[in-house]
Amino acid sequence: MSEGWRHFHAEVNGVRLHYVSGGTGPVVVLVHGWPFTWIEWRAVIPLLAERGFTVVAPDLRGSGDSAVPAGHWTKRDEAEDLHQLLRHLGHERCFVVGTDVGAMTAHAWAQAYPDEISRLVLSEAFLPGFGLEEHMNPANGGSWHFGFHAQSELAAMLTTGKEEQYLSGFWSMMTRGGVTDAERADLLRAYTRTDAMRGGFEHYATLVEDGRAARAGGLVGMPVLILNGEHGLPQDVLLDGARQAATDVRADIVPAAGHTFAADNPEWTAARLARFFTTTPAD
Repeated sequence: MSEGWRHFHAEVNGVRLHYVSGGTGPVVVLVHGWPFTWIEWRAVIPLLAERGFTVVAPDLRGSGDSAVPAGHWTKRDEAEDLHQLLRHLGHERCFVVGTDVGAMTAHAWAQAYPDEISRLVLSEAFLPGFGLEEHMNPANGGSWHFGFHAQSELAAMLTTGKEEQYLSGFWSMMTRGGVTDAERADLLRAYTRTDAMRGGFEHYATLVEDGRAARAGGLVGMPVLILNGEHGLPQDVLLDGARQAATDVRADIVPAAGHTFAADNPEWTAARLARFFTTTPAD
C-alpha cells in the first residue's frame, strides 16, 4: 500500500459505492465535490493517516467509480449511503469533512445521524436552506450553473461527448495547481463513463428539495469548522449559513489555496483538520 490507501467497493443502501481507505485510528470520512471524485483528497489522505486517523474517501453515488442510479436522489439519500457505509465498515462514530456538494451531503448526514458524527467540517459551498438559494438565481447575480445542472438529463445530453471541453474550465478555475495532469486524466476517465455526466448533475437536481429538508431538519450540535481556500469561494455565505444551521461554529482560511484546498495545500489542511479533531475544546 505504498500510496497510503487501497480501493474497495461496498453494497450499501441499494447502491454500489467505491471508496479508498488507509491508516489506522479514529475514522475521518472525506466527501468530495463536483466535478471531482475521491481523488481531490489524494494528497491529504496519507498526511491524515500519518497523524493517526483511518481515512475513508468515498465516491458519492453517481460519481467516480460508484454506481449511477436511475432517476433523481436527494442529499438525504446520499447521507444514508454514507451512514450505511460507515456501519458496513464496523464503525459507529467518525469525523466528517465535506466540500462543495459534498458539504451539503455532510450537513444532511449530520442532521440525520447527529450522534454518529463527532465533529463536522464544511467547506467551499453554500448550504441548501441556509444561503444557497440566494446564489442560484443569475438574475440576482447568482451562478448560472446551478439551474443548468439541475436539469440533469438536459445538461447531460448537451455535454456528453464534450466532457473535457465542459469540465476543463471548472477544473482550471477551481484549483491553484494542486490537481495534477494525471489526476485530471483520471477525473476525465470517471466523467466519461456511461451516464457519468448525468450522475454528476444529479447532485444539483434536488437542491430546492434539499433546502426544504435542511430547514426542517433542526440545528446540528457537534462542533463545526468552516474552511475556505484563500482564493476559493467567499467564506461569508457559508459561515453565515452555518451559524443558522449549527450551534457551535468556528472558521479558518486555507492559505495559498483555491476551491480544491486539500489538493492545493495538503500539509496545512491535514494539520488544521487534525487539530480540530483532537483539541478539547474544539479548535
